[in-house]
Amino acid sequence: MVGEIGAGGRNLNRLHRAPFAGTAPVMDGYKIAPPRTVGFWGTALFPLNGMIGAGIFALPAVLVAAVGSFAPWMMLIGGILFLPLALCYAWMAARFEHSGGSVLYGEAAFGRFVGFQAGWARYASAIVTAAANTHVMIAYLAALFPLLEGPTAAAIAVAVVLAVITAINLYGMRASVGTLGLMTAVKLLPLLALVVSAFFAGGDLGVVALPEFTAVESVILLTFYAFIGFEGVVDTAGEMLDPKRDIPRAIVAMVIGVTLLYMAMIWAFILIGPETADEGNALAGAADASMGPIGAIAIIIAASFSIGANNFAAGIAQPRLSYGMAERGLLPRWFEYVHPRFLTPFNSILFYGVAAILFGLWEGFELLAIAGTLIRLITYIVTSLALPVLEHREGRIVPHHLACVLFAVGSSLFIATQAEPKAWAVFAGLVLTGALLYWVAAREKPEIPIEEA
Repeated sequence: MVGEIGAGGRNLNRLHRAPFAGTAPVMDGYKIAPPRTVGFWGTALFPLNGMIGAGIFALPAVLVAAVGSFAPWMMLIGGILFLPLALCYAWMAARFEHSGGSVLYGEAAFGRFVGFQAGWARYASAIVTAAANTHVMIAYLAALFPLLEGPTAAAIAVAVVLAVITAINLYGMRASVGTLGLMTAVKLLPLLALVVSAFFAGGDLGVVALPEFTAVESVILLTFYAFIGFEGVVDTAGEMLDPKRDIPRAIVAMVIGVTLLYMAMIWAFILIGPETADEGNALAGAADASMGPIGAIAIIIAASFSIGANNFAAGIAQPRLSYGMAERGLLPRWFEYVHPRFLTPFNSILFYGVAAILFGLWEGFELLAIAGTLIRLITYIVTSLALPVLEHREGRIVPHHLACVLFAVGSSLFIATQAEPKAWAVFAGLVLTGALLYWVAAREKPEIPIEEA
């Protein structure tokens, strides 16, 4: 049986250069695999940046406009309602240590076809979403740098940003996580400064009044969307030092942390004054009122870095998804190639980056991007249902696990019913394409049994 070096401790100092190849290189009977280098705090960066993108700069004003002073507590309710889904992912992540996430969960519970579909749909939508998010990032930066305005300049800037993300990811996981940590600090520090400044704004939180039920129902949808994106961390399990311990802890801790951060941002917005809610960037208006023009500029920069970090986290995670699929024989072995010097899934990263750049240059990418949230919801359902299936095979379904699964599946189905018909049409097209690709691509046997993944 072919072993692994890189993930398992074999000396790699003598490996310097190897010819570019289409399959994972093998040396002395050992396959080169990405090493496990990421600890808990690096792991926590993935769910944190997956959840915090552009939404945190718009949602406070939207929630305050909808439910008034009850908005922070509405966010707390949203976090509590989302927690069962996060727990389902945490319990599933505690069972696997290889990269692939929902691909592994779907295959283990329902077979290779479901595993492939979960991975393919998620991967395809992520590439398109990367292009869409980068366009939003450039739109924020255009407020400070008018040179970026215009379709041609924006397209070039999008391509450059995605190329830089790809280059850093090709270089190594340590460099990627370090860069992601720096970007996280740049986006969080202005937000925390805004919270501190709110205490000196002289505002009033007012009396907390319960909103009408119809308002609560619609706002719950908004709070649910605030947490979407946490799940990308499971795709990178193969490069975590202790994935079965760190990923579950990181998921739960970051869902709680993001809930508290949103609550703090909403309270700050109320204290400074919701009269800025009508502005295009409400938090920038609040920062201008409490910290002056420099504060507003800092928030705009934070917004662009927030979207960039969100994109960067996906750019790290998604190539590991395709790498994991290749490892399972669900994609051609070409995607499994690991560079012997950088020890990264080179071909998977390169493919993801080039595809994202091409979609960013194509004006029709928005049509495919609308199905992104719906596809995530389907993978949520697959992952949640996989838990009781596996526990049933082991002889006992844990009651509180089942309760969380039922709630997670029910909430995901409810949110999915809110999707536009166009999103369902795009999703159906991706599933049909995936079915065709499955019979073409998924011909390889897995390198290891799913029970060992």
